[in-house]
Amino acid sequence: IIQPTIFMTKDKNSKDGVTIIGGAGHIGLPFGVAFALAGVPSVLFDINAAGLDQIKSGIFPFKEKDGPESLREALDSGLLTVTTNSEEAIRASKYIVLVIGTPIDEYLNPDFRGIMKMIDGVADYFEDGQILILRSTVYPGTSERLQKYFNNKGKKVHVAFCPERIVEGKALEELKSLPQIISSFDKETEVEVTKLFRKLTDRKIIPVEPVEAELAKLFSNAWRYMTFAIGNQFYMIAKDHGLDYHNIYKAMTEDYPRNKDLPRPGFAAGPCLLKDTMQLAAFNNNNFFLGHAAMLVNEGLPNYILQQLKETNPDLSDKTVGILGMTFKAESDDIRDSLSYKLKKIAGAHSKEVLCHDYFLTDDELHPLEYVVENSDVIILATPHSAYKEIIPANYPDKVFVDVWRFW
Repeated sequence: IIQPTIFMTKDKNSKDGVTIIGGAGHIGLPFGVAFALAGVPSVLFDINAAGLDQIKSGIFPFKEKDGPESLREALDSGLLTVTTNSEEAIRASKYIVLVIGTPIDEYLNPDFRGIMKMIDGVADYFEDGQILILRSTVYPGTSERLQKYFNNKGKKVHVAFCPERIVEGKALEELKSLPQIISSFDKETEVEVTKLFRKLTDRKIIPVEPVEAELAKLFSNAWRYMTFAIGNQFYMIAKDHGLDYHNIYKAMTEDYPRNKDLPRPGFAAGPCLLKDTMQLAAFNNNNFFLGHAAMLVNEGLPNYILQQLKETNPDLSDKTVGILGMTFKAESDDIRDSLSYKLKKIAGAHSKEVLCHDYFLTDDELHPLEYVVENSDVIILATPHSAYKEIIPANYPDKVFVDVWRFW
């Protein structure tokens, strides 16, 4: 663990506060800001010193509703501090929140190395009576595994799993407005964790067993991933038969409440949905046919778009393809697991050149919007950022526009 700098100054009441391991990220930073604004001393620990420098200077490093002003208020209160020193951070607080989850490896199996390497590196700094709260998605049984880990070390550290369920970009809002699932291995810890989260929200606190909480998180993300796949599969079926799926969609959903939750087609990506669906499959001995089918549909959509394009434009080798939107969802600056980059690779294998644009990214490999539109023969809308409404495809009769979303 790299520990280049320390910015933390202890508050006299910080021992009852919260330390967040991974505090510079999309989950940890809003969580720490929210607690500081609720009057709880909060320490952001991260090995990303540059990110912590930004945060300490009042810069919110990614898009978050009300993020910049909330961060400045939290810093001004003196209750939000940052550090790259793991020992001082962990010894400072009663509640240690770990926002490192369980990723999947190249074989789509859960990979415990990251979380266990982190715990091994800081375990000696934990003290009896502290509570370790796992916040990111983990493989079922991870909470129990960590509780046994501390028990075997003779440390009276209590493990709880309290999954985050926020929509990225609205964390500060949803931490207050959504019910919180909590779990622990003893009643005393459940009471303590309930008291902590009650400082954030007056919504329901829902206590369950740890493995139930772990599965509730995985089930939720797998459910969303599968519903997106249904919309994409319906789109492909209609398209393969030369039909306009969006007309069918309108007929199905307009003033008909039973179908109101049917999602429109489009890229289903991001750092959680595929990963958590595959973790659930691994947990059930790969007996999760719906999850695997959803993966094939959603991950196959970029290739499907190119194949459909080649049916009407058989030779793309002398064509330039423009891709609009590289983040994994609209109005976001997050590119993690974005299918736009998969589309870029596939398009690059078939076309002369691929030009890309995104409003929310600074990248030397991206191009100005006007350049992409003017110099592309085919323009694919990958991420429907609202500002792309300014483009009127009818003004470019010599270009092919591909719009799965029915955005234009």
